[in-house]
Amino acid sequence: MAPENPNTEPIRHIAVLAFPFGSHISPLLNLVRRLSAGVAINVASDVKFSFLSTSQSNEALFSSKEGFGNVRPYDVDDGWPEGRKLSGDIMEPVEMFMRATPGNFKKALEEAEEDRGLKIGCLVSDAFLWFTGEIASERSVPWLPLWMAGPRSLLVQLESEKIRRHLGSDQGRKCKDRTLDFLPGFKAIRVSDLNDEVLITSQDSELSLFANMFHKMGQNLPKATAVLINSFHKIDPEISNQLKAKLRKFLNIGPFTLTMKLSPKPMPVLDENGCLDWLSEHETMSVAYVSFGSVATPLSHEIAALADALEETRIPFLWSFRGKLEGVLEEKLCNSRLKFGKVVPWAPQVEVLKHSSVGAFVTHCGWNSVLESVAGGVPLICRPFWGDQKLNMRMVKAVWGIGVEVEGGLITKEGMVKDLRRVFLDNEGKEMRERIGVLKKLAHEAVEGGGNSSQDFNALVKIVTKTPRV
Repeated sequence: MAPENPNTEPIRHIAVLAFPFGSHISPLLNLVRRLSAGVAINVASDVKFSFLSTSQSNEALFSSKEGFGNVRPYDVDDGWPEGRKLSGDIMEPVEMFMRATPGNFKKALEEAEEDRGLKIGCLVSDAFLWFTGEIASERSVPWLPLWMAGPRSLLVQLESEKIRRHLGSDQGRKCKDRTLDFLPGFKAIRVSDLNDEVLITSQDSELSLFANMFHKMGQNLPKATAVLINSFHKIDPEISNQLKAKLRKFLNIGPFTLTMKLSPKPMPVLDENGCLDWLSEHETMSVAYVSFGSVATPLSHEIAALADALEETRIPFLWSFRGKLEGVLEEKLCNSRLKFGKVVPWAPQVEVLKHSSVGAFVTHCGWNSVLESVAGGVPLICRPFWGDQKLNMRMVKAVWGIGVEVEGGLITKEGMVKDLRRVFLDNEGKEMRERIGVLKKLAHEAVEGGGNSSQDFNALVKIVTKTPRV
């Protein structure tokens, strides 16, 4: 990979490779918009950004013609066979897409170069796209991968071989209550908090798509020019320091939920369902906000149980419900007994969690949602599903003490009633709000003035602007 050289001309063309699924895509584009503005301030010449993703995601992201400046989208093949129908398996489009890589991205890179008349001098990518490092090496340009989850889940990927060695046999890896105390700072973390792919050995004959992706990623990230993360140093300083020691450069440049306001033209807040006005009709810290993200969906009996718990506690709620309400679920969520709540197909989550009337967040515990809750100072009630969500939940519950886990891992009426009362009515909830208030203050300090995230972002701009033109 090309070394940094502060005495050379800045680059003029940066390509961005996106993983167009779930909550990965928007944060990457928000980073690019902010990076574009930072580069423009530091470089007199026009620097162009080419954003590579599937046509479907690009159409959604760039539907508005305003606010993107010198960022231009380019479509990559999604790998989906013509005429093939969706099976309902949410992983099928991901598998098809990954099978088309890296060829689809290489083709789009060439198209972007021809269209803009400039060779690409730097590659920014989602960290999942580990092969970007190989493309960068072939082109002798820097690679800047962005890890979309938390610092602890990143360290788990880098330490996966060590974890498997310590846990030993398959039987050892199945001991779910065993702690990872052999890793510094992991005494509160258990085997059951890890995603399944971490526990699959690289010698297994048939690695799953994600197991293979994480394995390759763990091998390649230490070679990156710098690894970027949507986080801030003081949320997990011990782990952040370990990552700084293991990677060539590790830059905390979040939380993005706070840095978005630093973009040159922040995107307008869309609230077509009237969520914020509805929240303003309620008392301070009186409303439960419910959202399980863009992909995860609780089982139907869990949704019914949550509705029953809300009915019993009479706690006002705003529920961002992805999907179609049918039969008994429609009756439970929309009948007259639950008119003290509001069910919408989409809510402006960042703004909702900043609203003074929101007192708890019932969530799948994805990293973006955790950071948004921290930025808003709202305790969490966690129902994790997969990936890093269980690890995030353990941090929320056992390390930071800013939320609770649903009992038994599944939502029941009795368990949710208990959790809602703990957060809204008990002294325990008051203590959670105090602790998350401390993290909220640290998060704001990180992105303002000379905070750690502000410094790391400036270091990122320096890397880009001092990279040689190709």
